[in-house]
Amino acid sequence: MRKSLFAAAIAIVSHPAFADQTAQEATAHAIARVHRIDPQLGSVIALDPTAMEQARRLDASASRGPLFGEPVLIKDNIEVAGPLPTTAGSLALANNVTNRDAPLVSRLRAAGAIIIGKTNLSEWANIRSNHSISGWSAVGGQTRNPWALDRNPCGSSSGSGAAVAAGIVRLAIGTETDGSITCPAAANGIVGLKPTVGLVSRTHIVPISHSQDTAGPMTASVREAAMLLTAIAGTDPADPATAEAGRHKRNYEEALDGNSLKGKRIGVMRFASGFGTDAAFETALALLREHGATLVEIKKFDDRAIGKNEGHVLLAEFKVDLAKYLKSSPAPIAVRSLADLIAFDDAHARLEMPLFGQDSFEDAQKTKGLSDLAYKKARATSFQAAGPNGIDRLLKQYNVIALVGPTMPPAWKIDAANGDQSAGGGAGSLAAVAGYPHLTVPMGLVKGLPVGLSFIGPKWSEELLLSLGYAYEQARGPFPQPKFYRSIEDSPDVAPLLRRQHL
Repeated sequence: MRKSLFAAAIAIVSHPAFADQTAQEATAHAIARVHRIDPQLGSVIALDPTAMEQARRLDASASRGPLFGEPVLIKDNIEVAGPLPTTAGSLALANNVTNRDAPLVSRLRAAGAIIIGKTNLSEWANIRSNHSISGWSAVGGQTRNPWALDRNPCGSSSGSGAAVAAGIVRLAIGTETDGSITCPAAANGIVGLKPTVGLVSRTHIVPISHSQDTAGPMTASVREAAMLLTAIAGTDPADPATAEAGRHKRNYEEALDGNSLKGKRIGVMRFASGFGTDAAFETALALLREHGATLVEIKKFDDRAIGKNEGHVLLAEFKVDLAKYLKSSPAPIAVRSLADLIAFDDAHARLEMPLFGQDSFEDAQKTKGLSDLAYKKARATSFQAAGPNGIDRLLKQYNVIALVGPTMPPAWKIDAANGDQSAGGGAGSLAAVAGYPHLTVPMGLVKGLPVGLSFIGPKWSEELLLSLGYAYEQARGPFPQPKFYRSIEDSPDVAPLLRRQHL
């Protein structure tokens, strides 16, 4: 069974585009892959029954946008017009059929993409509890990593990462507050881009934090990430954070340059390295040097001010921002505030909280709003530490244009008893709290599991990061594909190491 699924994944990964297919053919093939591949992954929470009709209308039109006929999966905290609810993985939003397209979805349709369905996620984008299991939701169950089915796909954009890695689609949309695009991209061996906060509209997306939330591309290649970002970026009058997006938006695909590393000074984030990735990271750094980059070592950075303050910001903003979203929904949902949601979970604990509780929800409910001085101080302190005194200062002090480091450790095992057990690591919180862009590109394998290489830059530097990531990707060459092992311990790279050696 695993061999046939691997073959199915390879069949899609080996084709860089669907230019030789009609929209209907591409859509039908993608839906078939969902049925064939996804049952053991749990990456797709629902298929859109209008997908083939979307494709028929597109084939009948004269429109041939840059994403013509491309099947796209959307994380299920982003609204899509049609019969599918937007649940954020929670049974509390099982009836949240809003019949609205989020502006980024409207932009995808205008570019010719076909929305074939929604992806599973860590419920409520992983903010319900500090003891959660990434990739689990009450609606979708547990998403699994296609490299090893007992491994965690990371979160919260778990389904988007797993679906792209498995070859179901090449393009998906995730969202990130801190790590929710870049971690699942790295853990599943795909490309993920967390854009500058304000480059992509957040309207009609279930929120956590207006200071840090953004949607972004999760794709099979850097070029496709650039294409997807070009489609979804832009100003939205309903989202004040995007006021400058139109001025900063570019055609990111046109800007890709395979020689972009040449002559560039790049900072190496040694302070965010380790956790089993050292060998893969050194190989990546050697490639960067070989293709003309000058690497500057950065050994120390004090991020304690970020860690001490970010949590309070997220909880305070979540309480306010979620209530605003819930009250705006035209659907007949039973919850219109965080207090309503806590009560719903308590009343449906057997289904909603069989594995972990809602301690973070309860902590968020205790916060005192956006006018609270403690919240304001926490936000100012954490942003200053991550942005002006973090990324901006490091770039200036070391005279570099971008920073690189390993994104995350390899995927950890799914653990229903203890929750997430990641070894931690990476510098993603710097970019997340600052609201600056962060690109991760597959870097290598650690005992058969993928790890990513992060490129981090200043605000609005997506064009630069994508070009650097593209040059690295071209230098690295083809990346292996997942083989759907039951466990990585069953893989031919690892299994022999576990056998008793005869003396």
